[in-house]
Amino acid sequence: MNAKQNNWLRFYDEKKLSLTEALGKIKTGDHIFIGSACGEPQYLVNGLVEKASHLADNEILHVHTLGVAPYAKPIYSDRFRLNAFFVGINTRAAVAEGRADYTPMFLSELPKLISKGMIPIDVALIQVTPPDEHGFCSLGVSVEITKTAAEKAKIVIAQVNREMPRVLGDSFIHVNDIDVIVEHDEPILEISRSDHDIVSSRIAKHVADLIEDESTLQIGIGSVPDSVLDVLGNKKDLGIHTELLTEGVVDLVEEGVVTCAKKTINRGKIIASFAMGTRRLYDFIDNNPMVEFYESDYVNNPVVISQHEKMVAINQALEVDLTGQVCSDSLGYRFYSGLGGQADFMRGASLSKGGKAITVLPSTAKKGKVSRIKSLLSKGAGVVLTRGDVDYVITEYGVAALKGRTIKERALSLINISHPIFRNDLLEWAKKHHYVPQEVLPFPEIEYPENLVKRITLRNGSKVLLRPIKPSDATLKQHLFYSLSKDAVTKRYLGSLKAMPLRRVWPYVIVDYKDEMVLVGTTMEEGRENIIAIGSYSRIPNTNVAEVALVVRDDWQNQGLGTTLFQYLVEIAQKYGITGFTAWVMANNNKMIHIFRKSGYQMKYRIEGDLINVNLDFKK
Repeated sequence: MNAKQNNWLRFYDEKKLSLTEALGKIKTGDHIFIGSACGEPQYLVNGLVEKASHLADNEILHVHTLGVAPYAKPIYSDRFRLNAFFVGINTRAAVAEGRADYTPMFLSELPKLISKGMIPIDVALIQVTPPDEHGFCSLGVSVEITKTAAEKAKIVIAQVNREMPRVLGDSFIHVNDIDVIVEHDEPILEISRSDHDIVSSRIAKHVADLIEDESTLQIGIGSVPDSVLDVLGNKKDLGIHTELLTEGVVDLVEEGVVTCAKKTINRGKIIASFAMGTRRLYDFIDNNPMVEFYESDYVNNPVVISQHEKMVAINQALEVDLTGQVCSDSLGYRFYSGLGGQADFMRGASLSKGGKAITVLPSTAKKGKVSRIKSLLSKGAGVVLTRGDVDYVITEYGVAALKGRTIKERALSLINISHPIFRNDLLEWAKKHHYVPQEVLPFPEIEYPENLVKRITLRNGSKVLLRPIKPSDATLKQHLFYSLSKDAVTKRYLGSLKAMPLRRVWPYVIVDYKDEMVLVGTTMEEGRENIIAIGSYSRIPNTNVAEVALVVRDDWQNQGLGTTLFQYLVEIAQKYGITGFTAWVMANNNKMIHIFRKSGYQMKYRIEGDLINVNLDFKK
């Protein structure tokens, strides 16, 4: 440590000024940066309006504003003009009315632009901890771009607040680099976690199904991403690399779920750039060697993010169109939030080995009157994530996997997770614009039966997902057909069938999940879901009997998959009042006949040439 740093105590008292004296250092026309989010120096900001009547034409720069923002009021428009890098609730009206500016900016790039002087800063108003024995103050709950802003500013005015937690990492500024000190203690801004509604909880469960043990998570801003933290209790060794740290992470650390022990980089460390929560969160991060805060050019850097294996980015959108374009910063022409770090993390996660970029949103807005899954984004809406940026879109109605999918597959997948009352309007639009074929049948206005999804383990230890079929599975069903051997095709379709055009597939992927049920067995192969087995039943009109059929891909046979699929079909059918199955099978289809015989149900059959008609009675 150099002599200048050792002598910091000598200068500390000399730099202490009253609020009025400190703000008197600001000149008319200065560009003033204000510390962000819960790190906002409220005492200084209030004083800026109340005490600095000499100011005029001053630009205010900030990222997240959660505290007081009196400078955004119309009466101060001659003195201050806000330039927001992220539009918050306190400044949204000012931006919408043209009294404030919004600068769209990836947060990963913002420190660089400030350092280069492209975004000039004359004065930085920041909030810090008291200095340690070496003269270093911590920026505490908000580092993101604050450190660069302080380094670049001509004058740094710091509110020294003993309530600020001391956070480790690259969060420190030395007393010698502070020009003016205003000592004032006040509670750090707090935000309590909201109670999660049913929609958020359903979305969270879908997200949790995609998160593997030892994944590293980024949790975006919003109640829906935050709700995911409540359903991860059964996961192991999760890591955190995120811009925003919230209180839900504390729970997972205490439960032993978040350990960061398997992170590819920064192992053992929770990495973030700012925190928003209650005092419990701030006490957790205070002097905690497990937690380190860095600036946005590191935390949000897609290259850094991509170095984490199994990186999962979870971010909320306002609307998504049928091609996969995502709007998350505007409601039509009205700017609602900002780019923030969403694009940074989604691209980084997509580049990560085993990573996932997940967009979440409720299916509707305005109390169910408007679909958030759109044929086209609203007029004026901005594209924050392009068609190539998103791996998954999730609503309360399910998961749409978009990566590597055609426009047809994307449209069908997204329609399938929209609210049932909007599905057929979206489908008709997609047909009209030739996104999907004309022969696609109307969607039933029913919810996808998520409760029927289950995972099984085969005799050889392989994991298979059993789930009801979706309209977006048409191409996968077609792929299964062409992967079957000639013998398997003959036995399943009772004769030679050389082709399976999509027009023949559509009736089998749009079913009512009661009288008609199609279950598929799927696995992930080379990062893509594939159907390896299909089991179906269809109720014969005006009876309680259904016709059943099964097929298992040749290389997955003899592992008990067919038997399990059949038993599950029986279980579901009985719930809907079906009392028996009937089937036509080829006389040499020994595997199918064996499944029927060992089911334990009374079996009657008759032989007609090379075919056998089998009837099973579930009651006997």
